[in-house]
Amino acid sequence: MRKYTLFVLLAVPLLLDLGCHKPKRQLPIQDEYYFAAFMDGKKMGHVTHTRKEEESRVTNSEHAIFTIKRADVAMTVSVKETYIETPQGEPLGFESMQYLGALGMTVQGAKNAEGKYDVTITTGTSRQTRTIDWPEGALMAEGAERLARQKGLAPGTQYNVKMFVPMMLQAIDTEIKIGGKKHIDLLGRVIACTEVIGTMKMPSGQIVSTNYVDEENQPQKMIIPMMGMTFEIVACSREFALSDNDVPEFLEQLILYSPKPVKHYETAKQIKYHLKPKPGVTITAVEDDNQKVLRDGKEGLYVTVKPLEDPKGAEFPYRGTNKAALEAMKPTRYLQSDSDLIIKLAKQTVGDTKDAAQAARNIEGFVRDYVNEKSLSIGYASAVEVATSRQGDCTEHAVLTAAMCQAAGIPARLALGYIYTDDWAGKKNIFAGHAWTQAYVGDKWIALDGTRGPKGYTAGHLTLSVGNGNPEDFFGLAMIQGQFTITEIEEVEE
Repeated sequence: MRKYTLFVLLAVPLLLDLGCHKPKRQLPIQDEYYFAAFMDGKKMGHVTHTRKEEESRVTNSEHAIFTIKRADVAMTVSVKETYIETPQGEPLGFESMQYLGALGMTVQGAKNAEGKYDVTITTGTSRQTRTIDWPEGALMAEGAERLARQKGLAPGTQYNVKMFVPMMLQAIDTEIKIGGKKHIDLLGRVIACTEVIGTMKMPSGQIVSTNYVDEENQPQKMIIPMMGMTFEIVACSREFALSDNDVPEFLEQLILYSPKPVKHYETAKQIKYHLKPKPGVTITAVEDDNQKVLRDGKEGLYVTVKPLEDPKGAEFPYRGTNKAALEAMKPTRYLQSDSDLIIKLAKQTVGDTKDAAQAARNIEGFVRDYVNEKSLSIGYASAVEVATSRQGDCTEHAVLTAAMCQAAGIPARLALGYIYTDDWAGKKNIFAGHAWTQAYVGDKWIALDGTRGPKGYTAGHLTLSVGNGNPEDFFGLAMIQGQFTITEIEEVEE
């Protein structure tokens, strides 16, 4: 089942630096700061910030380690992002080290003689290389600090900044608003802080954080509402940051309760759902070849799910011109369809099949059996990690299915949302967070669910978003999780 909370973690290195800068000091010096991480008041981990100044470069690093539970299964994730810049804030290089799965992933970039950035992405023994242009106007930690000093902390100040996020290899537009002073409780220590509101405009939605800095412009606290809960980062001593965690259980945040049992969710021709958001919340759902969406005239949605029959006789590899399909043929950080291992598995699984739908179904069934350790202990693994470890839950099945489809010449992407189950982890009649795969066959997107193949996709699946498999796809979904209910369900049997 889905574990969206880890994607808050990936935002931490960026958000801790928004509008928060340190006083100018003499060189050389190394600073280290500690923060405790909480979810709804329970300590779940810590963040360490280090800053080292040298004559020609400044290195800032953020290292976050969190542990959570899903259905009493503990999962620890670790992300460290490093920004290398000149003292004037000009980018020189970066590194992102992510341990979200079985092997971990490292993204490294360095400025070359042409002013571009040579990037290497390493997962286990798999390595991807590419050269990227620096996003125009994008800043990293030191550049953002200099901008913050220039803008100041006067109440009412507003400005925008494009923050480069190494693990995403892209810049995120962020709006900064400076508020007034407030007395903030920092684990029993109350001090006056200035409020700084940061709004990150992610590809899949906005993330709004409330940050507090002290009179020396040091970050003291960050608050993000997410999944109907409150995520907090609070400045503290090293001893407290590294102390034992009170690991929070996230099962309730990953599910929606059904208004009634859905008796025929596996065989129904179609099912119509009414999604009702909390006041002031806007929700969206995907309209595609399997699902139709209508507004209810208020803030809610009617979503009708009708699984598509497989198109017959479609050829592969894909040679069409559909933009979405062409995009879904490109390898990504988490869908490494150009990996030798992924290509080998795809060729073996597809065999002599000429029909694209049958090839995709072969892959769906292969992944179901190949991932032989169905584990909730994996944070989020890439296709290469899954192919190597053969373990994971729904997201691991989905990324491997999508990458193998791409390697076979079939466009594929991830679908994110909920799936109905009458019994999971002791919960009855619920919708649980879920991920699966969509493959472009003929001129239609068919749905594949490697956790339940063959033909694992049913009218019990609700698609809220689609993406290329990278973690940032999940931000928008995480922000609306816990913000709506399903109030009506209407089944239509065969």
